[in-house]
Amino acid sequence: MQLIDQAGVQHILDRLKGQDLYIHLEMTNGAYAAHMDKSRHTASTFIKNAEIRYNEGSIAGKGPYRVGLKLEQGGWVYSEGLTHWEDSETERLVMAGHDKEGRLVVALQLSREPF
Repeated sequence: MQLIDQAGVQHILDRLKGQDLYIHLEMTNGAYAAHMDKSRHTASTFIKNAEIRYNEGSIAGKGPYRVGLKLEQGGWVYSEGLTHWEDSETERLVMAGHDKEGRLVVALQLSREPF
């Protein structure tokens, strides 16, 4: 994975707009957060292979980045803290956010095929 190229990500978001897609979205502050430090609050979110279609998608920020997808049904998908993307992908968008120690914090992926 490479550091996010904002223009490159926006190009793929524009290309995938209006299509039936599968989304993978996860967020965690670490499965072992409470195990290593009892005062830490563990939180996570995970959704995989849910079908979505968006009519507006944008990436914003100066790094870490945030991506917002306005769904055709009127709802929103929003992800913040993204730092890296797979720039060799052409048919799907794969992004992740890593903390200072390189651990995964957030992932957002869009594809025409299930993950």
